[in-house]
Amino acid sequence: MGKAAVLNRPVTSCSVAAAAAILFSGALLLSSFVLHGDRSLFCSLPSLQRSPSLADELHSALLHYATSSIVPQQSRSEISISFNILRRRSPCNFLVFGLGHDSPMWSAFNAGGTTVFLEEDPKWFQSVLRESPTLRAYNIRYPTKLSEANDLIRTYRSEPECLPPRAHLKGNKRCRLALADLPDEIYKTEWDLIMIDAPKGYFAEAPGRMGAIYSVALMARARRGEGVTDVFLHDVERNVEKTYAMEFLCKKYLVEGTGRLWHFQIPPTRGNETSSGEGKFC
Repeated sequence: MGKAAVLNRPVTSCSVAAAAAILFSGALLLSSFVLHGDRSLFCSLPSLQRSPSLADELHSALLHYATSSIVPQQSRSEISISFNILRRRSPCNFLVFGLGHDSPMWSAFNAGGTTVFLEEDPKWFQSVLRESPTLRAYNIRYPTKLSEANDLIRTYRSEPECLPPRAHLKGNKRCRLALADLPDEIYKTEWDLIMIDAPKGYFAEAPGRMGAIYSVALMARARRGEGVTDVFLHDVERNVEKTYAMEFLCKKYLVEGTGRLWHFQIPPTRGNETSSGEGKFC
């Protein structure tokens, strides 16, 4: 979900119109669901103060896309998978790895819920927030490089702090895959949906998504509430994303996919490792 992905994509009047149509129809559906839907389907409401208001979020997103020549990076079919889950679970807690021109859309689709974005590029972080200042986002750092991907997946099993049931995130400096220095809000919040569309993973010195995929797997497994964690992984045509997804998110939890997007539904372990075995994710 980085800057380069946007600049490399050609923009046409048809694609702008299509994006506006997607957002407009999505906003209408979501606002109707929130205002008139079955509240028993909602996931737990976030404990954080919800601001701006639901209507303001929807209107802000509609205005953004109506006046912009840049469209979301994902295709309509890819967006639809996440949107359909958000229709059912929103308002909920939605964590997105990456900031981009599609960020107002994701925030609007979860209007009334808590949507938080994590972005590693400080310049891109500032650029997006200048355009969309109401987004809730953190600028973070990743401890890995894409060039280390093969070594990391080959050696992580030799470190007990990387493996269930001892694996954890906050402060875990022994496991090179663990995102150990995220803002406290990320660790304290139970995320219902997680989108992995960052960090950059297309050149050797980029952080790669190894740590994000591993850490999301731990977040989902540690869920305390009812139900599963819906995890969406983009760019699965790339070898690192595909390999790490099969290692940590698990093929048995892959429920659907289209284009370059996979959707996993990961159940919590609640301390019971019998489904995968101690020391294993899948």
